[in-house]
Amino acid sequence: MKRLIILALTLTVGLSACDVLDLEPKDRVTQFDYFKTANDLELFSNPFYNNLLDKEPFDEQSDLLVQNTLSAILFGGSHRTVPESGGGWSWTDLRRMNTLLEYADMCEDKEAVTKYTAVTRFFRAFFYFEKVKRFGDVPWYDIQLGSADELLYKPRDSRELILTKMLEDIDYAINSGGLTESAADPYHVNKWAALALKAQFCLYEGTYRKYHNLNLDGHDANYYLDLAAKAALEIIEKGPYKLYQTGHPEKDYLTLFAQKDASPEEYILAIKFDYAIGARHNASAYTLLPTQGRPGLTRKFINTYLMDNGTAFTDKPGWQEMQFIEETDGRDPRLAQSIRTPGYTRIGQTKVEGPMFDVTVTGYQPVKFVQDPTSNSNNNDRVDSSDCDMPVYRFGEVLLIYAEAKAELGTLTQDDLTISINKLRSRAGMPDLDMAKANSNPDWYLSSAEYGYPNVTGANKGVILEIRRERTIELLQEGHRFEDLVRWKAGTCIDQAITGMYFPGPGEYDLTGDGKADLILYAKGSAKPSADEGVYVYELGTDIFLSEDTKGYMAFHKDVERTKFNEGRDYLYPIPSGERSLNKNLTQNPGWNDGLGF
Repeated sequence: MKRLIILALTLTVGLSACDVLDLEPKDRVTQFDYFKTANDLELFSNPFYNNLLDKEPFDEQSDLLVQNTLSAILFGGSHRTVPESGGGWSWTDLRRMNTLLEYADMCEDKEAVTKYTAVTRFFRAFFYFEKVKRFGDVPWYDIQLGSADELLYKPRDSRELILTKMLEDIDYAINSGGLTESAADPYHVNKWAALALKAQFCLYEGTYRKYHNLNLDGHDANYYLDLAAKAALEIIEKGPYKLYQTGHPEKDYLTLFAQKDASPEEYILAIKFDYAIGARHNASAYTLLPTQGRPGLTRKFINTYLMDNGTAFTDKPGWQEMQFIEETDGRDPRLAQSIRTPGYTRIGQTKVEGPMFDVTVTGYQPVKFVQDPTSNSNNNDRVDSSDCDMPVYRFGEVLLIYAEAKAELGTLTQDDLTISINKLRSRAGMPDLDMAKANSNPDWYLSSAEYGYPNVTGANKGVILEIRRERTIELLQEGHRFEDLVRWKAGTCIDQAITGMYFPGPGEYDLTGDGKADLILYAKGSAKPSADEGVYVYELGTDIFLSEDTKGYMAFHKDVERTKFNEGRDYLYPIPSGERSLNKNLTQNPGWNDGLGF
């Protein structure tokens, strides 16, 4: 069927297909008039950045970070339902990609054709990666379809076919010569971003197949792990990137994410924000205002930060009941750059501030992406008023991908750790990870069913657990945690305890290290104590809840009924029932009942 594509002159709307008209309206632009210049191709591809990239990854709830109202995933069971529509089953952006690829050759600038074909095939691989993570098998489309095309009603293609096509797209983007190798512009796709995407989705697929014991016709888990390692290594050895560091391990990690502009040293691809033009996000207000969800990190996660000498916190006597000042002392410096710890000051300020119990349900108040309060004409702390750039791919993640892929393959060496994990640890001021030592004595906490990943086995068990520790700490609030649990088949982590700081009972608590009370807890039904201005005074069992009522861990959700993670269902999302009603060739994912009966 021949198609006529009508485009709004501003290019702010999507495409529509219609029958060929005898006469073209004089006030419309068709594909025969468009796709003629590099500017046309650029404008047509720009929406991919805005539509596909996650602009606020910092608020993803998981076993590491929770809010006052838990997400459907954390609630589990009937809180996760089959939607009638939506639910991530959207194909509008794919249609736009296939339109550009079909008509790009009409452009008279052939260098631009190569460039924007590469950009579009990058985004098509990105698009399908998101679909595979969410749904598993999905239909593959690489041509434009009209409303009457029979292919709209095709069944789902296997994830092996999808991954094969994704590799074709990303390899074209990498090898076509259309993408620059310069790191000068971190806001647009370059060759290194394409390699980072390849490394990322190959690591995902390799580990998914390994831990889910998924064997398909075609390639095995090791094939994808090997591709992940090779793509990451190419960036490490040939790319222009390095870790952002100024020789100040006590603040470099925090500064990297809170500074206004993306670091071209470390950020391979970033999302640009600018308060002045209205491009803003909510990172600071999210953790500073009581109306934004009251996010807090979990005690289980805080326990995973090593001591600054490289030993495990959970090997210390009495770690379970250790209070805030003692538990945060002498830890991996990234802890004090991820939450408010004793002595914390806002960027650019000198006033010491403790955790704000009215804005965090666990007491462990996040500080990543929180900017100087004077930023943006002193408006930074208001809702949707932050503008530090957000990472999509950064060199730190590439180092983690390389180490994990090699460890899972069984080919990791100490030299590999030297060029990957230990660079991250060095920036943080932490001792090196020793592979032989880790494997000879795997961390009990990280391998336990109560706190960690009991399904990790084999000769590299210890170092794999340490790489996971490093990944979880380094990539905190960057939107990776749930998909990591999915690919590791570690859904049981969702069921692990959601708790916060430990308090031994009623009393006064210094949380800033100045010897003065910042929090007073008093027994339920007793008289409320007097306190200085700014001190939190909470009645146990009314204003604050502890795991053992009068003592224990902060347990805001102790009376919330949660359903255990469904191993046979919850690793994939359901296909919307409305889509299956329209296309009866679409099968539903296992365990999801949409009532359709087919």
